[in-house]
Amino acid sequence: MEQQIPNDEISLKELIEKAKEWYAYLLSQWKIIVLAGIIGASIGLAYSFSKKPVYTATLSFALEDEKSGGGLGGAFGLASSFGIDLGGGGGSIFTGSNLTELFKSRTMVEKTLLTPVTVNGKVISLAEMYIQNNKWRDNWDDNPKFKNIQFLPDSKRKYFTRIHDSILGVIYQNLSNNALSVAQKDKKIAIISMDVSSTNELFSLYFCEALARQVGKFYVDTKSKKARMNMEILDRQTDSIRAELNSAITGVAIANDNTFNLNPALNVRRAPSARRQVDVQANTAILTELVKQSELAKVTLRKETPLIQVIDRPILPLPKERFGKAKGLVIGGFSAGFLIVLWLIVRRLLRELQV
Repeated sequence: MEQQIPNDEISLKELIEKAKEWYAYLLSQWKIIVLAGIIGASIGLAYSFSKKPVYTATLSFALEDEKSGGGLGGAFGLASSFGIDLGGGGGSIFTGSNLTELFKSRTMVEKTLLTPVTVNGKVISLAEMYIQNNKWRDNWDDNPKFKNIQFLPDSKRKYFTRIHDSILGVIYQNLSNNALSVAQKDKKIAIISMDVSSTNELFSLYFCEALARQVGKFYVDTKSKKARMNMEILDRQTDSIRAELNSAITGVAIANDNTFNLNPALNVRRAPSARRQVDVQANTAILTELVKQSELAKVTLRKETPLIQVIDRPILPLPKERFGKAKGLVIGGFSAGFLIVLWLIVRRLLRELQV
């Protein structure tokens, strides 16, 4: 005997009847829904009053990085033939998205937080300014472990304790996740825009400019580091050879003085003067070449040093975003109404399952 398979499909008529039933049920609970909406709107309005406005500082800049060898290609080849590396093409790690991520690195943010700023006539660090803005010290006064913690301007990182590191870590997470935004407007255009948002207008301004300076200095130093090292080596070699040449010239003069009116038959006494003369000629040739390479290294250093041109700086007053009263009323009332309707539906479903 075949068993009859129950039909679980719901007809359109039954669906409409079910919807009418639920509508009537929710309508009967209108007092609860309206009351919840009023309470939610009141909470949203209170939140709009307590919510501080957020100030956003925006800074944009362009990068000009000359990478092609151009007319210096022959000079580079000449330098290479003497075993001298002038650093052409070095420092290309910070390009594109790598540069934008550099702004969000913990090292750059922490160095920026230790930058000195003047607030109310007192010089403090940006980290201390952040702590004061968030009133963390009100809770630290009762904790001896945090009570005497200070972040002095330009503090040395190696002298920080584990507590210093943990506090800086929390500040870094808050800034990198919520307050700091760095983006390249277009991959084809080397213009980068940075936004810093906080509830303190001056902190947004100071941190934005300080971070741009810190990253800019690190970027330029890194890009031109190899060329600068080679230039310094060539300068030291040039100074050394010049000293040797001066010594050789002095030696020739001394040897000539020692052989003045010497008997022409005693030519062996002229050997020291001849040897020193060879040293003078050799050192002159070496010095001439080193001077050329040193000047070429200076040109290379200028070529490898990128230009960071600030386009727009943040200007007071900064744009601010406020959580409006109307927004608080609408969002609070709608959210509370939605939640109470959801709760009523779940409660009725649970009751029907229990029957």
